[in-house]
Amino acid sequence: MNTVKGMNKEKKIIEKTNRYSLVFHIICWMMVFVPQMLVVPRSQQGNYQFMLMRGVLPLSMCITFYINYLQLVPKGIFKKKYFTFGVFNLLIIVIFSVCNRLTWLSMMKMDNTISTIDITQQSVANQIAIFLVRVIFPLITVILLALLLRLSLRWMEAERDKRNAELQRKDAELKSLRMQISPHFLLNTLNNIYALIEFDQHKAQKAVESLSQMLRHMLYGNKEERINLKEEINLLDNYIDVMRLRFKDNVMIEVNKDIPEPCNVYIAPLLCISMIENAFKHGVSTTEPSFIKVNIHATDDCIEYEIVNSNFPKTSKDKSGHGIGLNQLQSRLDILYPQKYHWEKGVDVKKNIYHSKLTIYDTELRNN
Repeated sequence: MNTVKGMNKEKKIIEKTNRYSLVFHIICWMMVFVPQMLVVPRSQQGNYQFMLMRGVLPLSMCITFYINYLQLVPKGIFKKKYFTFGVFNLLIIVIFSVCNRLTWLSMMKMDNTISTIDITQQSVANQIAIFLVRVIFPLITVILLALLLRLSLRWMEAERDKRNAELQRKDAELKSLRMQISPHFLLNTLNNIYALIEFDQHKAQKAVESLSQMLRHMLYGNKEERINLKEEINLLDNYIDVMRLRFKDNVMIEVNKDIPEPCNVYIAPLLCISMIENAFKHGVSTTEPSFIKVNIHATDDCIEYEIVNSNFPKTSKDKSGHGIGLNQLQSRLDILYPQKYHWEKGVDVKKNIYHSKLTIYDTELRNN
């Protein structure tokens, strides 16, 4: 879904850029053509033939530019056919140089105010210098402009393809992580219910009911890119209800929620369940007093999810959960909220307390 949205956004940007590019081309060529065709000697004002002849050079530049822009640069330079590119441009320059030379001589004859100056009597050096400045240099300039513009466009296309590939990679990675979360979460919960069945079947039935609600959330909510924070909190409540049934009175569980009403805050689904799982896994002892305190605070700007629990770390022989929950959470945060979250976590050795606080600053899950 992220990839589709990202590519649709990229498509709109391309369409918008193409429209601006078309307008830019039109304005630029108007700035070249209009002065040439309107600024004419007084003796030739109203002489449309003379005005059209003054448009030969801009027209030559325009044709040269687009021949290079659309054909010669992509099929010559980009395919490393430099000789072909050079030969065709040399041929274009020769053809348009002859056309402009003949047109220029005709214009000199038509303009009575300067006809006394015999252009053919000028020194060869002067004629060559004027010809280079008036004709050859503009043609070479538009060839170079076409080359630079196409190179710029190719670079932007390469960057766009790179971004799209990155979006597709992240989307595939995110889907893979989601597929891992559900089995991992379900396995732990079923293990808890299995342990509950042995000593209290009535509580086990309630646990199954809570589990069914959690599965409904996982089946439907997990398909969405974002869900309302209330739905995510309902999942956590159901999970905590299951865990309450399993543990005895020696475990104190406290949940504090401070969210706006009505709640318009959105979050990625199944994002914080790993933190609460970790708290029950490493924060509860079957023989010693334990506690888990959960604080959820949300505004329109950020979400704060804090868990403080007693610390009873599992031994290396305990493979329950395989320790993948928090690693998955870290990976999902990096993909979904790059540079838009802060996660503090660690153990207070003196108090033997584990503290984890996750702050998310993008409550709309914008895809940047």
